[in-house]
Amino acid sequence: MASEPLVVGVDFGTLSGRAVVVRVRDGAELGTGVHDYRHGVLDRALPDGTPLPPEWALQVPQDYVDVLKHAVPAAIADAGVDPADVIGIGTDFTACTMVPVKADGTPLNELPEFAGEPHAYVKLWKHHAAQGQADRINALAEERGEAWLPRYGGLISSEWEFAKGLQLLEEAPGVYAAVDHWVEAADWIVWQLCGQYVRNACTAGYKGIYQDGYPSREFLAALNPDFAGFVADKLDHPLGRLGDRAGGLTEEAAAWTGLTPGIAVAVGNVDAHVTAPAAQAVGPGQMVAIMGTSTCHVMNGAELREVPGMCGVVPGGIVPGLWGYESGQSGVGDIFAWFVEHNVPPAYHERARERGISVHDLLTELAAEQAIGEHGLIALDWHSGNRSVLVDHELSGLVVGQTLATRAEDTYRALLEATAYGTRVIVDSYTDAGIPVTELVIAGGLVKNRLLMQIYADVLDMPLSVIGSEQGPALGSALHAAVAAKAHEDIHAAARAMGSVRRGVFRPIPENVAAYERLFVEYQELHDHFGRGANEVMHRLKALRRAVKDAEKGEK
Repeated sequence: MASEPLVVGVDFGTLSGRAVVVRVRDGAELGTGVHDYRHGVLDRALPDGTPLPPEWALQVPQDYVDVLKHAVPAAIADAGVDPADVIGIGTDFTACTMVPVKADGTPLNELPEFAGEPHAYVKLWKHHAAQGQADRINALAEERGEAWLPRYGGLISSEWEFAKGLQLLEEAPGVYAAVDHWVEAADWIVWQLCGQYVRNACTAGYKGIYQDGYPSREFLAALNPDFAGFVADKLDHPLGRLGDRAGGLTEEAAAWTGLTPGIAVAVGNVDAHVTAPAAQAVGPGQMVAIMGTSTCHVMNGAELREVPGMCGVVPGGIVPGLWGYESGQSGVGDIFAWFVEHNVPPAYHERARERGISVHDLLTELAAEQAIGEHGLIALDWHSGNRSVLVDHELSGLVVGQTLATRAEDTYRALLEATAYGTRVIVDSYTDAGIPVTELVIAGGLVKNRLLMQIYADVLDMPLSVIGSEQGPALGSALHAAVAAKAHEDIHAAARAMGSVRRGVFRPIPENVAAYERLFVEYQELHDHFGRGANEVMHRLKALRRAVKDAEKGEK
């Protein structure tokens, strides 16, 4: 068979990295490779045993490089292709995931003097320990009438660059002083591939408060005098447009991956945003929900609107020429995994083992047998806080209606439903702001759960389309690599040639829609009661937990 141009896309997720080899002509996925992060997520302790406070989530940057060394060669081998046919490589990352580095890109945790310092490690997207800093940023921005605040739905998240950076300064000033660049992991991995630090426009706009410029030095100084130089000294860097070439693959990175030195390395991107073109969802009103450990909702719009609680709106943030909108839920698959790991009786695990299926599959089967409302429960999907529309990571999970007769499958179904209600709140926020969602396209691993998909269709009362690839982000990164290598004219052209989607796969059932409408009203009441200030018990409990942990740490 005659050789054809190929590209490689690498998706860096929360627990692993996945590489896919894709044919430029038609987007055919020829081979894949996966590598799990050796250290996973550090949320209890550092590798040396140093304990971590609550709400922390760190990673080890070497784990990302190991993905290049293992997943990419595995994908090439799986495809059975000549690596010389690969003309470009693209990457995407979770966001906001921050790496504190020296001027040459060396992560601080790799320096002996910082090996035992938590603040020297990567702060993963779900590191929520900077909520106090985020609250101060929001309060000051509102007080001063900062023009950029409405572009983020009126609230900045604790997950983002400025809140995490301010936490670093205030809790570890020595580490902060040693940081030369405060870098998104999406850009750090591109730096490792091509030897050039290029800050991508997507994370800068959505996670770095870049709206025709950053927040002013005066604003930062008002937060903390020592924070005045944060942008100039730690953050600011030339921006690269999505789909552009960041540089050529270095000799070292070529040796890691088995690819040819000098091939195009695309500017970095966020896992959710890069998926939209892969799902051929680049027109106004086409919302893509990338459902995994969390869910990110991205959509293009022809007009600029202020959507309360959105994560951001950025010109060209997804594709050129349109406003890119983002919202999200901090916990989805993570909630289901937590429930199975910590709350399901052993008998269910044994039953699943006997049948050779997962506990998730067993619980889904049992839950699917129930009529809507039969379990008598309503849950709030805030086990990892609320990203949209409340933007408050001090909130926590809740299940109402449990009795001594409540079974594991009852609560499991209630949690599935809760995440659907959370997405409904987000979709409604766009409609209410004058940006109707005309199509919802689902991507990510959770699309395999047919019960979950039907629940979403019924709760939202709209058909669900499904991305044609099981590797949406990796395919999207490969698509951007093709543009960077000049194999396609632009992202729109690459999406038409390489993306795929199945329209209207899951359709709402009228009687289910009516049943869920009644339950959604109950969800909304709980949502507003606990999330909009009527009852601050969740915040008080989080504060008490921190105080107890601090006291225990002091005693040691």
